Amino acid sequence: MQLEQFREIPKSGFNFDNCKRNADLIRGGFQPPKTVKTGTTIVGIIFKDGVILGADTRATEGPIVSDKNCAKIHYLAKNMYCCGAGTAADTEMTTDMIASQLELHRLNTGRQVPVVAANTLLKQMLFRYQGHISAALVLGGVDKTGAYIYSIHPHGSTDKLPYATMGSGSLAAMSVFEARWKPDMSEEDGKKLVRDAIAAGVFNDLGSGSNIDLCVIRKDSTEYLRNYELANKKGERQLDYSFKEGTTAVLRTDIKKFEITEEVHLVPMETA
Repeated sequence: MQLEQFREIPKSGFNFDNCKRNADLIRGGFQPPKTVKTGTTIVGIIFKDGVILGADTRATEGPIVSDKNCAKIHYLAKNMYCCGAGTAADTEMTTDMIASQLELHRLNTGRQVPVVAANTLLKQMLFRYQGHISAALVLGGVDKTGAYIYSIHPHGSTDKLPYATMGSGSLAAMSVFEARWKPDMSEEDGKKLVRDAIAAGVFNDLGSGSNIDLCVIRKDSTEYLRNYELANKKGERQLDYSFKEGTTAVLRTDIKKFEITEEVHLVPMETA
């Protein structure tokens, strides 16, 4: 019997067994899990002298823009920062907790914390909760061994890459990177590339918007450029739209008088 089942397993290609199982579960009344959109566009690249992180500043509650200038680049250590997409509270608390652990690590060892240590702590924490912490992260930093960019998914899987994007605007940003990124970019070229990648997410994804933040991490210094560019600057009123009385001609006037009758009924209060 077991041998017969083994022979029925497809030798190659996609296995549709789970599709049939899911259809049976739905027919039985099981509610399938809903997809959750993270919002946000966050990116990171490696350039000649370090790494550059970027993020938009729009925070949403469904279709509502709740914060137009939300900071999404979080401090972990002097030599590393982390961009967060997903639930703002989850990304904020996750990065705060890991930042405190990294500081304890630095105090215990007396050495600069390597970037891979932050990646390990973040992936172990997120894997423990099996994706229920909505935090998609792009970690960037520089240590004595070099510059590193990691993309960290909510389930705990990670990738070490020369450039990375996360969030609902990640595809638009990735198209910019794949077309224009090259090794050993200068800092100015890297800033422009990250700016253009975030702008692609801002203008092509409803979950991303407002301003562009950058963070440049070098071997000996870090520069956090808050509101590096106002991609959606509010327009200013050009004219005075308060018109004088009589500007619009009155073509016809029709006045109707309504008689209003009011009746008052006294209702005794119950005292028992």
